[in-house]
Amino acid sequence: MKKAYVFLADGFEETEAVFPADILRRAGISVALVSCTEAKTVIGAHGIALVCDTTLEEVKKSPLPDAVILPGGMPGAVNLAQNDGIRAFVTSMNEEKKIIAAICASPAVAFSAFGMLKGRNYTCYPGMEKEIPEELNGNWKEYSVVVDGNLVTSRGPGTAGEFGFSLVDVMIGDGASCKLRQGMLCE
Repeated sequence: MKKAYVFLADGFEETEAVFPADILRRAGISVALVSCTEAKTVIGAHGIALVCDTTLEEVKKSPLPDAVILPGGMPGAVNLAQNDGIRAFVTSMNEEKKIIAAICASPAVAFSAFGMLKGRNYTCYPGMEKEIPEELNGNWKEYSVVVDGNLVTSRGPGTAGEFGFSLVDVMIGDGASCKLRQGMLCE
């Protein structure tokens, strides 16, 4: 069974975490919500508390999953970017050519800081691409979701569903999300 981790730091955008996680689970992918703090409860940008399945410290001891997902939100994206454990985990995933995914602010704030965007096609929350230092920037595209090899990025809360469906297609195979989209009335 394919496995994905959704990393959550205080201030994450709730929709960007829950909607993709839900879609992946509906597709039969094992998804763990992973707290980047010592506590399993993480508070979103809009005050919604989520109880995570596990913590970053616990998953560091396990084999790498097939995908990691970083939701945006402020200050969630900044908290992810400043976490050395997340940086090391995402770097290991990228080196192993496993799927690294981020949405909204996280491509611009976290993935750029981790050096994941240079020379790559990506998207993020509109305007944030202009804040990335030139030496860390890639090729920003104005699409809802951009897939460049193992890098999957998306724009914001309104694209969280499309982001989740794209992750299903990348993880399972093109077209794998079709029945799911129909069943969820997303067509």
